[in-house]
Amino acid sequence: MPQPDPVPSPRPSTMQRFLKVFRVLALLSIVIAALAVVLVIQGEGEVHASLIIATALGVGFTVLLGTGLMALMFISSDSGHDEQAGRSHEKDDDE
Repeated sequence: MPQPDPVPSPRPSTMQRFLKVFRVLALLSIVIAALAVVLVIQGEGEVHASLIIATALGVGFTVLLGTGLMALMFISSDSGHDEQAGRSHEKDDDE
Protein backbone atom coordinates (compact mmCIF):
# COMPACT_ATOMS: atom_id res chain seq x y z
CA MET A 1 0.00 0.00 0.00
CA PRO A 2 1.51 3.35 -0.98
CA GLN A 3 2.39 5.73 1.82
CA PRO A 4 1.45 9.40 1.42
CA ASP A 5 4.28 11.89 1.26
CA PRO A 6 4.83 13.88 4.43
CA VAL A 7 3.60 17.45 4.30
CA PRO A 8 6.66 19.70 4.06
CA SER A 9 6.91 22.47 6.60
CA PRO A 10 7.32 25.97 5.22
CA ARG A 11 10.75 27.50 5.43
CA PRO A 12 11.04 30.58 7.63
CA SER A 13 12.16 32.63 4.63
CA THR A 14 9.00 31.68 2.75
CA MET A 15 6.83 32.72 5.68
CA GLN A 16 8.68 36.02 6.01
CA ARG A 17 8.27 36.61 2.29
CA PHE A 18 4.52 35.97 2.50
CA LEU A 19 4.11 38.30 5.50
CA LYS A 20 6.01 41.03 3.67
CA VAL A 21 3.76 40.66 0.61
CA PHE A 22 0.65 40.40 2.82
CA ARG A 23 1.42 43.75 4.49
CA VAL A 24 1.51 45.42 1.09
CA LEU A 25 -1.73 43.68 0.12
CA ALA A 26 -3.40 44.81 3.34
CA LEU A 27 -2.43 48.40 2.57
CA LEU A 28 -3.74 47.99 -0.98
CA SER A 29 -7.08 46.65 0.28
CA ILE A 30 -7.44 49.59 2.69
CA VAL A 31 -6.81 52.05 -0.13
CA ILE A 32 -9.31 50.32 -2.43
CA ALA A 33 -11.92 50.14 0.35
CA ALA A 34 -11.46 53.87 1.03
CA LEU A 35 -11.90 54.58 -2.68
CA ALA A 36 -15.11 52.51 -2.72
CA VAL A 37 -16.45 54.44 0.29
CA VAL A 38 -15.69 57.75 -1.43
CA LEU A 39 -17.53 56.59 -4.54
CA VAL A 40 -20.55 55.55 -2.45
CA ILE A 41 -20.63 58.88 -0.62
CA GLN A 42 -20.44 60.84 -3.89
CA GLY A 43 -23.41 58.95 -5.31
CA GLU A 44 -26.87 60.41 -5.25
CA GLY A 45 -29.31 59.52 -2.52
CA GLU A 46 -29.27 59.07 1.19
CA VAL A 47 -26.15 57.45 2.67
CA HIS A 48 -26.37 55.70 6.03
CA ALA A 49 -23.46 54.82 8.25
CA SER A 50 -24.30 51.12 7.91
CA LEU A 51 -23.90 51.40 4.11
CA ILE A 52 -20.46 52.97 4.49
CA ILE A 53 -19.33 50.34 7.01
CA ALA A 54 -20.65 47.47 4.90
CA THR A 55 -18.99 48.84 1.77
CA ALA A 56 -15.63 49.33 3.49
CA LEU A 57 -15.62 45.88 5.11
CA GLY A 58 -17.00 44.04 2.10
CA VAL A 59 -14.66 45.57 -0.45
CA GLY A 60 -11.66 45.50 1.88
CA PHE A 61 -11.97 41.84 2.87
CA THR A 62 -12.82 40.74 -0.66
CA VAL A 63 -9.74 42.41 -2.13
CA LEU A 64 -7.56 41.11 0.72
CA LEU A 65 -8.85 37.55 0.30
CA GLY A 66 -8.42 37.51 -3.48
CA THR A 67 -4.95 39.02 -3.50
CA GLY A 68 -3.83 36.94 -0.51
CA LEU A 69 -4.84 33.69 -2.19
CA MET A 70 -3.09 34.69 -5.40
CA ALA A 71 0.05 35.54 -3.42
CA LEU A 72 -0.08 32.14 -1.72
CA MET A 73 -0.39 30.47 -5.11
CA PHE A 74 2.69 32.22 -6.49
CA ILE A 75 4.75 31.66 -3.34
CA SER A 76 3.76 27.98 -3.32
CA SER A 77 4.76 27.68 -6.97
CA ASP A 78 8.15 29.26 -6.25
CA SER A 79 8.86 26.98 -3.29
CA GLY A 80 9.16 23.86 -5.46
CA HIS A 81 6.65 21.75 -3.52
CA ASP A 82 4.34 21.61 -6.52
CA GLU A 83 6.97 19.94 -8.68
CA GLN A 84 7.62 17.31 -6.00
CA ALA A 85 3.92 16.48 -5.84
CA GLY A 86 3.68 16.27 -9.63
CA ARG A 87 6.60 13.86 -9.85
CA SER A 88 5.02 11.46 -7.34
CA HIS A 89 1.89 11.19 -9.52
CA GLU A 90 4.02 10.55 -12.61
CA LYS A 91 5.65 7.58 -10.83
CA ASP A 92 2.22 6.10 -10.08
CA ASP A 93 1.18 6.43 -13.74
CA ASP A 94 4.31 4.63 -14.98
CA GLU A 95 3.66 1.54 -12.86
